[in-house]
Parts: sequence; C-alpha cells; structure tokens
Amino acid sequence: MSLARVQHISISLDGFATGEGLSLESPFGHAGERLHEWMFETRWWHQMLGEPGGTRGVDDAFLRQFAPGIGVEIMGAGKFGYPGWHEDPEWKGWWGPNPPFHTPVFVLTHHPRAPIEMEGGTTFHFIDASPAEALATAREAAGGMDIRIGGGATMIRDFLTAGLIDHMHVVVVPILLGRGERLWDGLEGVEKDYKVEAVSSPSGVTHLTFTRAAA
Repeated sequence: MSLARVQHISISLDGFATGEGLSLESPFGHAGERLHEWMFETRWWHQMLGEPGGTRGVDDAFLRQFAPGIGVEIMGAGKFGYPGWHEDPEWKGWWGPNPPFHTPVFVLTHHPRAPIEMEGGTTFHFIDASPAEALATAREAAGGMDIRIGGGATMIRDFLTAGLIDHMHVVVVPILLGRGERLWDGLEGVEKDYKVEAVSSPSGVTHLTFTRAAA
C-alpha cells in the first residue's frame, strides 16, 4: 500500500510550525521566513527558482525527496491560503500559475468549491472530509504512489492522532517563537509508534525522521 508521508515541516525549538498573526501579507505570522531560511540556501531551492548556485549537503539531500514517489498531496486550508481565503473566489493559492506540486492536491476545508486546474499538472480539489476519508480519496487518485501530507501543523496533528502517518520528516530550526501553532500539542508518546533518527546539519537545523515501527 502507498505511504502517507510528511516532508520537511519546519518547527522552532519550542515546537511552533507557524507564528502568530497569519495574514495575506504574513503567511507565517510573526515568524516571517525564519523557519525556512535553511532551505533558501540549497541548490534544490535555487533550481526551483530557475537560478544557479546553492549549497549541496544534508539539507539539499532531504529537500530532493520532495517529489519522487509522490502521486497526491493533501493539505489543510491554512496552507492553501490566508485566513478568509474561502471568501475570495479568485484566490488560487500562494504559488502562482505553476505550483510546485505537479499532482492532484486535496485541500481540506469546510468551504468546498469547484476544482482549480493549474499549469504543470496541479489540480486543487476542495473537500470537507475526515483524515481517514481524505486519505482514502487521495489513495484512489495516487495510482499506487505515496501521498504527501502537506500540513499545516493542525492537519498533521489530526493525521498523527488518527494513526495515519507512515513517515515524517521534521526540521528543528534553532529559533524560539514563543507563540503560534505548535506541532506536538496533544501528541504525548507518539514517538513510541516510530523509529526516530536525527541528523544534524552545518546550517544549524536538525533533521528528525519518524518511520512507523514494524507491527
């Protein structure tokens, strides 16, 4: 069976995946871009932007796992847009006309709308479904490939609580945010279900991988 995978969600030392005060002008609230600066220096990111240069190494290697083997993404409403985006019929996400997914994307929202077909093979589908229902729908569309559980933190917590995550990559960034949306709330002991490995990077971040333990 295909796997449900979380890929490189960045969190602060105190566990926050976004800051406080999300808006159209501040997608990550008061955190700004600090949670993601580690990726901006990599060759993978430079190639995404069509630019030369960028660093190789462990950060770049983890980022290159983004697309291979993925047939569908599931994301939460908070990743697709700013608070209140569902009231804007012209909103098509943060990523411009050619989003980086290149697969079907199922957006979990209490405000479904008609699908939006974008350039490059990405089509956004808007569904009101439980984690288990969304994963079943995604598996039908994935053609045997894996499903990326794209976040944000609230949605990932829901999937973890339901026991639906097979593999997870968390990047711990050495900053303290103090407020925002925390990834680990209510998940005490979740590590017991996984083999956990850590890799440190010269950039200062730590890559944690959680792989579901064999039954």
